[in-house]
Amino acid sequence: MVVLATKLYVSGESQRRAMDSLESLVSNVLDGLDVEFTLGLRDDDFPSVTVTGEDAPVARNLLEEEWGAIVPHREPGGVYVGTLESWDEDGLVLDAGEAVRIPGDELGLGQGSPDQIRKRFGLVQHMPLRFVEGGDDPARLADAERDRLYDWTRGNGRVNANSTTRAQLRATVNRAGHAQDIVTVERLGLLECSVVCREDTDAPGLLADIGPYLEAELLAVVP
Repeated sequence: MVVLATKLYVSGESQRRAMDSLESLVSNVLDGLDVEFTLGLRDDDFPSVTVTGEDAPVARNLLEEEWGAIVPHREPGGVYVGTLESWDEDGLVLDAGEAVRIPGDELGLGQGSPDQIRKRFGLVQHMPLRFVEGGDDPARLADAERDRLYDWTRGNGRVNANSTTRAQLRATVNRAGHAQDIVTVERLGLLECSVVCREDTDAPGLLADIGPYLEAELLAVVP
């Protein structure tokens, strides 16, 4: 079984649609392998995938590469994935099956309070983030994660959202009349996405236009 490092925290019809979306995504990742799989959802909102069949070891590795995995034991110096649970004046707290605190001075994302940094880089709640397990020392953001976030601030503007699937967010952008103003919608997690703006599109303006259609946290990343 693989516990995917992305959360499914919506309920009702939204949960059903999200589970259907996840089933399709997992099926695509495992296409061509001799396996069968079943989805589950833990009490802490992390989905699990139970895989059986001749290619099950390969399938589990592919799922971990695609989503990251929540594991029972972490080795100091290893890179893992947690979802952004909360933040305060001292740092960020990720959920990696248990709370992992990353102090502000271990974020490596420049000046400002953790909340200012969160908003500047578009870190919506529940977004998966890679971190380095510290063992007896504090955990820190992984170098690859820092590089990804800095790249966001050097490219075109972005609008990051939670509580919505990629398909739903793309449909919302279209509904708001901005289909021609974006490059693509990237999937960050199952319910966390990033709208990549065209060079001449104002990210805060796009956020203001699509916001009324979504019950979601939205943050703009401005280069």
